[in-house]
Amino acid sequence: MMSEVTIAKTGTPGALPDENVLGFGTHFTDHMFEMDYNPQAGWHNPRIVPYHDFSVNPANTTLHYGQGVFEGMKAFRTKDDRIVLFRPLEHLRRLNRSADILCIPQFDVDVVHNALHKLIALDQKWVPAKQGTSLYIRPFIFATDPYLGLRVAENYKLAIILSPVGAYYATGFTPVKIRVEDKYVRAVPGGLGEAKTLANYAASLRAAVDAKKVGYAQTLWLDGVERKYIEEVGAMNIFFKINGELITPALTGSILSGITRKSVLEIARDWGLKATERRITIDEVYAAHSQGQLEEVFGSGTAAVISPVGELSWQNNKIIINDNKTGELAQKLYDYVTGLQYGAVADKFGWVEEVAKS
Repeated sequence: MMSEVTIAKTGTPGALPDENVLGFGTHFTDHMFEMDYNPQAGWHNPRIVPYHDFSVNPANTTLHYGQGVFEGMKAFRTKDDRIVLFRPLEHLRRLNRSADILCIPQFDVDVVHNALHKLIALDQKWVPAKQGTSLYIRPFIFATDPYLGLRVAENYKLAIILSPVGAYYATGFTPVKIRVEDKYVRAVPGGLGEAKTLANYAASLRAAVDAKKVGYAQTLWLDGVERKYIEEVGAMNIFFKINGELITPALTGSILSGITRKSVLEIARDWGLKATERRITIDEVYAAHSQGQLEEVFGSGTAAVISPVGELSWQNNKIIINDNKTGELAQKLYDYVTGLQYGAVADKFGWVEEVAKS
């Protein structure tokens, strides 16, 4: 039986950052959660402690072989000063699915879920109040064996850190330019593409750097086998509204099963829209544009929520979507999801959890 979560409070609380200049992922709260695993005790010693650096052996297996997974979710301060989480159990269950793909032992979701509530309650003053800001939550697991050899590790650490953040894109909720990648490959079915793991993001860096050099915010990946089926953007899932139908690539084992993606599909279907998950080629998207049927393109993800796309570039062929303006559906979805998160929209789906203040 796992012990109760223990709490050790910091004696040197930090100063809160200016909510007007938060940026993304640069400030961290006073406390963090930790839990350890070994074959004898399983997952054990769940604890909330002051935020601190890890001491890592130079032979740490994660540093050398990348056996690690992570998640990203958010907490929000509503207008009536409640603190709420958006679909945290979905995120923790996905962390376990990612862990399974990386041969990392499964953790008790209920234990970590309870610890997350305690951690945010303790650091509640760090949840910013300004519209568009939030508390970004980063759970992660990594192997801790001091061993230079390629094998499944025996020891692990699970941790959660918190970061008050502003908008993911400095430009805010405006259409972004996306470059379709046709040179590099990120993932293939049967690999790590459906796991939220270190290697997938490292694999995307080179293409992202090349895209930014020519003025594009993100990379849109094609499948790694036939190089024609659309998969996902570097930090988002992708949606296309074609002739009234909302289409997103099917989960074929090489892209992440996004929680915001899932939410968008459920909301769209609740609104009576035809929302389809299927394989879609880049040729189909460009053909729809030439026929005047490509109405909107937008990404979805925890960090940006909804990100409208105003331009696509593929093999030096650029197309402009919806006159480079935010589409009606993208705006409606953004307003609805953020309305749920900030308490302005009634939560008919049961996705929002309130954190009890300590």
